[in-house]
Amino acid sequence: MIIHGTALVSLCLLAGLATGRLLGGALGVDADVGGVGIAMLLLIGGCHLLERRGLLTAPLGHGITFWGQMYVPIVVAMAASQNVRGALAGGWMATAAGLAATATGFLLVGIMVRSGAGTRPS
Repeated sequence: MIIHGTALVSLCLLAGLATGRLLGGALGVDADVGGVGIAMLLLIGGCHLLERRGLLTAPLGHGITFWGQMYVPIVVAMAASQNVRGALAGGWMATAAGLAATATGFLLVGIMVRSGAGTRPS
């Protein structure tokens, strides 16, 4: 059943990338627009659908969890490196905007942690 979890992740990735390419073509951009995000939304929806129907067994869930944990950090690292290269090639304004967004994100995380927004109810 673990292989079924891998198959679900693979199908979601392929469908997401195809949808991202189609979306990019519709917008006139020769690139994948949001394919990875679409894939993750499909995976969440697929897991939810399987769970509601009682088909999400433990081995299937383990396969999905394993590949989900492997997939997300790799894709985020790849996207981050592309964004940095694009920002540096785009000039100082793009680099400044990226640095400002990153600094704002770090500040907001600090504010959320101090305000207790990151605590879990016991």
